[in-house]
Amino acid sequence: MRGEPKAWSPADATHRINECGRNDHLSISFTLHAKERMAERGLIMADLLHLLKTGFVYQEAEPSSRDGLFKYKIEGPTPNSDGRTVCAVVIPGSGCAMKIVTVMWRDEK
Repeated sequence: MRGEPKAWSPADATHRINECGRNDHLSISFTLHAKERMAERGLIMADLLHLLKTGFVYQEAEPSSRDGLFKYKIEGPTPNSDGRTVCAVVIPGSGCAMKIVTVMWRDEK
């Protein structure tokens, strides 16, 4: 009998998300909210891809609304962020599927 899926540690999440960010089979889906926030902040797909490839997860995962999936906040600077740190909340799925829930500046409240 298999146990419940477990969240990754921040270090494991960083490694796995970075690895998928570099993978040719990366599949990204966006919530409408994430698309709107990216446009509002002047961030483009290249910024998000850079973040997935090079960002860091510092906080513990949060459960997603879908059983067995977890949300991770990955953060780091991007080429278009003018030195500011960008954060994205992502939900990794099977393989290298990533759902982007939102994108924000780390210094926003």
